[in-house]
Amino acid sequence: MVSIVGGEEKMPETNDKEYADEKPETQGSPDGKTHDDDREDLKERLLRLAAEFDNYKKRVRADVDNAKDIGKAEVIKSLLPALDEFELALSSIGDGLGKKEGRGFELVYSNIKDTLRKEGLNEVPTNGKYDPYRHEIIMSRRDGAEHGTIIEVVKKGYTLKNILLRPAAVIISDGAGGEDRKI
Repeated sequence: MVSIVGGEEKMPETNDKEYADEKPETQGSPDGKTHDDDREDLKERLLRLAAEFDNYKKRVRADVDNAKDIGKAEVIKSLLPALDEFELALSSIGDGLGKKEGRGFELVYSNIKDTLRKEGLNEVPTNGKYDPYRHEIIMSRRDGAEHGTIIEVVKKGYTLKNILLRPAAVIISDGAGGEDRKI
């Protein structure tokens, strides 16, 4: 309490010995922690919060990238029948058109495929054994190849990055000689 005597303020006297041993930064709190402990706790919480926020930003970035890939996949998937028809037209043209026209169609097809490859489109590999996650069996044919070996591709399959757009439609060997069986 401050008292005013004769126009002058006078501070109450305190016992300086009572506070002499205490340092402001190490004064205890009611729960027994020191200010240094509180600072370390706050620092640790702040670092944890910063790490959680960084992880959140990475998750959001990955979700946005995934959404973009799914959107691309839907558009490219809708283009696959046109791509199939283009391949079929090129194979059936043969000598029906002049060399210039045929070469022009091949260049257009090549440009379309290159653009789609740049966006991440890949053909499903069809050499070797049948893979149920990437191939669809259309028919089983009896021939001398090992059972489950792909012997013919009926329709190409495609992936966009890790997304399967369409499995490859294949004919596999059943490992024996004789007639074909539809699956």
